[in-house]
Parts: sequence; structure tokens; C-alpha cells
Amino acid sequence: MKSLVSKLSVRLIFKNLKLVTVESCTGGLIGKVMTDMVGSSDWYEGGFITYSNRAKTKLVNVPEIFIDKYGAVSIEVAEAMAKGASIQFPDCVSVSVTGIAGPGGGTPEKPVGTVCIACHHCSELKTRRFIFEGSRDDVREQTVRQALEMLLSMDLKK
Repeated sequence: MKSLVSKLSVRLIFKNLKLVTVESCTGGLIGKVMTDMVGSSDWYEGGFITYSNRAKTKLVNVPEIFIDKYGAVSIEVAEAMAKGASIQFPDCVSVSVTGIAGPGGGTPEKPVGTVCIACHHCSELKTRRFIFEGSRDDVREQTVRQALEMLLSMDLKK
């Protein structure tokens, strides 16, 4: 994980950008791995922990209708979370994660391990839906890793 954070930090610094995170199922774990690195204040702006639906709507302006129509764990809500952070921090790259880390809460349509991730910067938007396996900690760690990999795959134009 450290090598991914290191690569991301170099890219962000090179592009003169900062990262903002919006986390649900990871509860701040992405922010933690960012700030574990010395000097992260040079490229990490901060984050929102939007664990509840109310937090998603109040903190990053996710429309309630999206949550009602698609569910909190959906590509649509992940996109709205990332875009909401970008509205508040337009000069930053944003990443959002929402999912079901388990062990409970899964359904046949959205089993435990279902995670949606969105990355946003300017007009670039990347989204993916995953179904991770393992314990709650495993799902959260896999989510962080995939979020970092998705961020590294972005163009990040200034």
C-alpha cells in the first residue's frame, strides 16, 4: 500500500494537485493511509467520512433521491459523493467509496463485499463496482487499494 501512496503523492505534487476523500465503508481508512506518509499535507487536502445517508446528503450534497432510487451502495451515489467533494474543492482530485464491508448488511443484489468507487477531477470521472471477499478488514483494505489504483489510472490534467 505504501508504494501506491508514494506513487500517487509524486503524481499529485508533479501536477500541483491535492486529494480529497469521501469515505463511507472505509470510515476514514483512505485518509489514514494518506496521512501515514510524511509530508502528506503537501498533497492531501482532507476528507469526509459520510457513513450515514444523512452525512452523504449534508456533507457532500448527494441528492436523497439517488439514495432512495439506487441505494447508498451504488455507482450513482459514489459519483455524486465524488462530484460533491469536487464542488467544495474544485482544485482537488476526489475519490469516494461506498460499500458493504460486512459481516452483515448484504442482499442477493448487493452481497457483502460490494463496493462502488468513483474518482473525479475536472471532466474526468472513473467509476467501478467491485465485489470483494474476506473479512470486514479485508474488504476495507481491498477498497483502499483499488481506490489508489483507480486514482493512479487517471489523467489528472491541471
